[in-house]
Amino acid sequence: MTSKILSYNQPALSGKISVPGDKSISHRAVMFGSLAKGQTNISNFLAGEDCLSTIGAFEAMGVSIKRNENTVCIDSEGIDGLKEPIQPINLGNSGTTARLLLGILAGLPYHFTLFGDESLSKRPMDRIANPLREMGAIIDGRDHGRLLPMSVRGGELSSIHFKPPVKSAQVKSGVLLAGLLSSDGVTTVEEETKTRDHTENMLKAFGAQIDIEGNTVRIKGNQKLYACDIEVPGDISSAAFFLVAAALTKNSNITIENVGLNSTRTGIIDVLKLMGVTIEVVEKRTIGGGINR
Repeated sequence: MTSKILSYNQPALSGKISVPGDKSISHRAVMFGSLAKGQTNISNFLAGEDCLSTIGAFEAMGVSIKRNENTVCIDSEGIDGLKEPIQPINLGNSGTTARLLLGILAGLPYHFTLFGDESLSKRPMDRIANPLREMGAIIDGRDHGRLLPMSVRGGELSSIHFKPPVKSAQVKSGVLLAGLLSSDGVTTVEEETKTRDHTENMLKAFGAQIDIEGNTVRIKGNQKLYACDIEVPGDISSAAFFLVAAALTKNSNITIENVGLNSTRTGIIDVLKLMGVTIEVVEKRTIGGGINR
């Protein structure tokens, strides 16, 4: 058996680029804008199928949403303006839509039916459904209420002190949103390991009273949200490909503009720096209640 040593001799990378908007933030911007009273304008929205499923869900509940490529305008009467949909809501393949939406629907005095594609229908929903049931929501579905399709009978919720059994920003977010809509008290989510905090930061931007102390988040119930404009930062997951390519190519010097630098999402930068790659944050801004870029 013989082997060859392949040489890697590519010209240096240089220039400026931008990357598509962050998917997690795009989801939440639509959700919170739909719950908020007034007009919310979202720029650099990621118009992928998952995020479009979120738009479709709130349109089914009567929210006026207009999209022009990566710009979204939401006109909403707020939480009290949401209506009971006349048909089941199609979530496509979006797990983020499913788990966060369950938290919202649990606090609304209506009946909902949710379904998704074959892949989403195999993904467990009990990790979010169980704490919502503890808060008072009536949720059922396939496999003893564990899988989609699911029915949700929302209504008056009680606050809860919840310790997630698995690390999941989606589950944390769903419980916090249910806590926002609960009728009394303070809902607490206490994590063993901190997960991404887009939900907490953006809820603050929309006017919610929320307290963050280490890995513990507390949110008061029966709050209203108010519209604000959101500029979605570029997705650092998309930027990672270019960061690694530049790191592997000698004498490269690239600038990636408007990338989200939330402290819970910068693992790729930390690892590359440990490997000796020089990475400099040229300008740092805070938008959307704490989304750094």
